Amino acid sequence: MALVAHFDLDLHQMDVKTAFLNGDLKEDVYVKQPEGFSSSNGEHLVCKLIKSIYGLKQASRQWHLKFYGVISSFDFEENTMDQCIYQKVSESKICFLILYVDDILLASNDKGLLHEVKQFLSRNFNMKDMGETSYVIGIKIHRDRT
Repeated sequence: MALVAHFDLDLHQMDVKTAFLNGDLKEDVYVKQPEGFSSSNGEHLVCKLIKSIYGLKQASRQWHLKFYGVISSFDFEENTMDQCIYQKVSESKICFLILYVDDILLASNDKGLLHEVKQFLSRNFNMKDMGETSYVIGIKIHRDRT
């Protein structure tokens, strides 16, 4: 927030809908089917998962790995001190991306770059664009640019 205020960056927010369902599983995971999904002989069936689901121990990690792979392909670099902060620099344009579980803050000095990043994220994930940030992780944001 200090950088946003100091450099007068635009600050926008997006939400990744069903983020944990994007993660690819590296190991075999089987789950019991819910009641009512038994075979004709009454045998209970199981399903092999190909994607993460909520409640899996590895769901959060797999989501982060998936997000890292996608955002890196758009020339964002991961911050060495905090793996949930990314930056993209293109000449004099800069965009910071802060990921908190499924909430994304985007701070940029260029509206065009900000729009490009939003479009890229929306092409790769089911996103909700929340526009300018007003409330994030329980904190109300009030900004007076005068």
